[in-house]
Amino acid sequence: MRNDPLAALFAELGRLRQLARLESELSARGFTHIAGVDEVGRGCLAGPVVAGAVILPAGCVMPGLDDSKRLDPASRSRLDRQIRLRAVAIGLGVVEARQIDSENILRASLEAMRRAVWALDPAPDVLLVDAVRVPAVRVPQLPVIHGDALSLSIAAASIVAKVHRDGLLEALGRRHPVYGFESHKGYGTTEHWEALRLYGPCPEHRMSFRGVTPEPGSLAFSGRPAPRRGHSG
Repeated sequence: MRNDPLAALFAELGRLRQLARLESELSARGFTHIAGVDEVGRGCLAGPVVAGAVILPAGCVMPGLDDSKRLDPASRSRLDRQIRLRAVAIGLGVVEARQIDSENILRASLEAMRRAVWALDPAPDVLLVDAVRVPAVRVPQLPVIHGDALSLSIAAASIVAKVHRDGLLEALGRRHPVYGFESHKGYGTTEHWEALRLYGPCPEHRMSFRGVTPEPGSLAFSGRPAPRRGHSG
């Protein structure tokens, strides 16, 4: 039967049960504070990289919870509020553009994750991390490729990090209105590249990313060059 709300509910509960499979397996092994960890902003030309870490209560059911990239802004904001109300703990880590330039984007992303994990209270006893291991954190870790689509707690962390970073970029948009940060959130859109061509970079841009500043001898920006130093998309 079409538009059957009960069938839709059972389908969503089944999806959430599958999304929570890793958490259920770890809980069965005796882990109680299972933290999902993810970062956002790695592929941007400007602004910080932000990581989130979230410990959800056992058996948490939150309809609509998914990888932040699959959600529209209104859904992300709604779920962010629910996560903040229901989570056992939430941690955020922010690494600004200058530190990204002084190290590289991979190290900066890992540092943001470390800060997010250290901000959790209570502390986690195991981490589910999107694709990588977090340095200087002495608890068991399970890197999960495409973890934000395969783990309930990593998906929650991706939402919290994304909503927080979007708010930071909206504030940067008010401080630097010519770049349109509030719309593209620092990513390399056509609008953003054109603003860079016209106005050059501001202090919030990642100067180590190729194309953000003109190459020696160049009079203008052109195309969408690949970033420098450790950037992977």
